[in-house]
Amino acid sequence: MIAFRKVHGAGNDFILVADPRDVRDWGKLAAGLCCRRMGIGGDGLVVSERISASAYAVTCYNPDGSLASMCGNALRCAARCAADDYGETRMTLMMGGVSHQAVVDGGQIAVTVFAGPVTQRLLTIRRARQRFEFASVNSGTEHVVTLAESVEGIDVAGLGRRVRHHAVLAPAGANVNFVQLLDRGTLKIRTYERGVEAETLSCGSGAVAAVTVARHAGAVTQGPVTVCNEAGIPLVVGRVGDPQDGAVWLTGLARVVYRGEAA
Repeated sequence: MIAFRKVHGAGNDFILVADPRDVRDWGKLAAGLCCRRMGIGGDGLVVSERISASAYAVTCYNPDGSLASMCGNALRCAARCAADDYGETRMTLMMGGVSHQAVVDGGQIAVTVFAGPVTQRLLTIRRARQRFEFASVNSGTEHVVTLAESVEGIDVAGLGRRVRHHAVLAPAGANVNFVQLLDRGTLKIRTYERGVEAETLSCGSGAVAAVTVARHAGAVTQGPVTVCNEAGIPLVVGRVGDPQDGAVWLTGLARVVYRGEAA
């Protein structure tokens, strides 16, 4: 049996296994355990291992069994559980060979995320008299972002799937974000996640990608930006140190829902 915690970061839910006693085919397990009708259900399976005092190796597997190169909410959930297990409120998290800092302040968990340069007008999609122009940015994993007048009524599942598999993004594809500017300090986002192959209630790296693209367009402040999601549990994206280093703090709620065992 595998001991696990069901945990969510701003509505992005995961099955988290901490310090596993043996080696498993985690990708295969993710495909079964993340199934919402025949498994536990989740947007991913997270494996966290303590490698030294205040340092953890975190791996996230998508529901299709693939490896996620980066997942901001998975990092925040891992930090939440590490704080519960070891009482540490500041730590280093390694994911995909990249070092992230984490700070736990009660239920609010912050992690550093790095975002690369923005490529504007990477692709344009027309659908039902609407025109969506997507920019791309890598926030640890591939994202495309379109700034829309409203995210309400958009067929995120259908259009997101179409964009995710677009030839311009081949072979890896990308996560697809539809973003609405509410004011210069607030965005609303809906995300189609690669690997989940569906719209999720929240996406941490997507929130960072959205703010990065909006800043590049001059649409939002250089200070902290609140990103509202379908879960109704906002994330805050803010700068870290020199803006040129590409690092931002991603902050929001993360909590353990329940504990259990799985075969």
